[in-house]
Amino acid sequence: MKWIGALGFWLLCLSLQAEPSRAKNVLLLAADDLNTWLLDEPHRYSGKVIAPNLRKLAASGVNFTNAYTSSPVCSPSRTAFFSGVAPWVSGHYHNALQVQQSEPLNQAISLASFFKNAGYSTAGYGKITHGWDQKDGWDDKIGHKRDPAPPGAPLTDVGRGEQDWGPIHLTEAEMNGTQMVDHAIAKLQEQHDRPFFIACGLFNPHMPWYVPQSYFDQFPLEAIALPPLQDGDLDDVPPLGQKITEGKSKFVAAVLEHDLHREAVQAYLATTAYVDTQLGRVLEALDASPHRDDTIVVFLTDHGFHLGEKNHWQKATLWEEATHCLMMWRVPGMTEASTTCQRYVSLQDIYPTLAELCGIEAPGYLDGKSLIPLLKQPDSQWTSTAITALCDKVNPEQPYLSIRHKKGRYTRYADGQEEFYDNQTDPNEWTNQIDNPDYAAIIEKLKKALPTAAKPLPAVVRGNRAIKDR
Repeated sequence: MKWIGALGFWLLCLSLQAEPSRAKNVLLLAADDLNTWLLDEPHRYSGKVIAPNLRKLAASGVNFTNAYTSSPVCSPSRTAFFSGVAPWVSGHYHNALQVQQSEPLNQAISLASFFKNAGYSTAGYGKITHGWDQKDGWDDKIGHKRDPAPPGAPLTDVGRGEQDWGPIHLTEAEMNGTQMVDHAIAKLQEQHDRPFFIACGLFNPHMPWYVPQSYFDQFPLEAIALPPLQDGDLDDVPPLGQKITEGKSKFVAAVLEHDLHREAVQAYLATTAYVDTQLGRVLEALDASPHRDDTIVVFLTDHGFHLGEKNHWQKATLWEEATHCLMMWRVPGMTEASTTCQRYVSLQDIYPTLAELCGIEAPGYLDGKSLIPLLKQPDSQWTSTAITALCDKVNPEQPYLSIRHKKGRYTRYADGQEEFYDNQTDPNEWTNQIDNPDYAAIIEKLKKALPTAAKPLPAVVRGNRAIKDR
């Protein structure tokens, strides 16, 4: 009988060791507008990307190389993953919408409130949410603000508004992103008598790209590679898809006309390197703390970024450049180092994953699936959750939807306008195969996988006009 008791005790110990909730603290890191160039996919970008700290994080756990945003715009993306309510449910598709009119969002529980209700201490620094939050969910919160423009801005011949770049006049220590990281480090270094949820988000590399000269110096102009562009790339794109690019295509034309494409890429890479340096400081502080082995780390970017591809600049499209984002996880006791997961996942999967990892009952409304099967076994069976929604000002009442699958990308605009790309043979999405009968079966399958989309929320009104800012 003694050996039966010993066996039972041993099995109990094993189950406790495997219990994911033992890694109960959470460190959530985010960057704005950071695309996937550092995944080293030559078809996207073949040049040098300096991001040693993010590469180190990716190598310490599971790097999801096919992660996608639910919206290619800041506010709806962040609102969606932080509330657990997808845009096609909330009706929140772009920045200037009345989020308070969304009943699903009014009933939602933010990640901060979720953890605070579970007894966690909660702290947020920098750009985490945008336009929707629950202030009482934070024990400590300092929001982001933009650094002031350098004297004499715009600094480029094509600069206008936020679309500018150049060396900043501040010291690195004076920059807002640096200071947000300082706050996160200080919070990590405190004594914690209960589990914590700490979020730290950087505004960079959102435009304008103003960082210290030392970061520009890391990328000599003569060594800069350019992303591949295709002449006539929009010729086979349906009219509504072409309309999305109209505003930003003028900026692309100005950049190319003034021969500034290489300088723009240099500035983006410089700002990316700044982000990597700052996030590296947070990760080093965690590793030096007593919390490293009981803290879940998740890093994400809210969406991707165009630098001329598809004749577009910035985000707010349903193509790969704007929808593909970074997501990395390190879960002590669960994830194995240097693991890559190629399944097609969504930022919507973050909320249910954190809930399950921490052993807290998740809200029943969450849009997304727990990634735990993939964190344990990256090649597990998985149905794509990589759905993205966008509402364009041309059709403000009609949401557009896109789904990414291992076979390709299907996009539905309005009025029967569609796209399908075979990303296996055409990773740059240069050839629309929507009318190719060879793809009819997969197109029909992906059509059926798209959800019914809620009507967009009303636009924010200031004065006598509605704001259409995406």
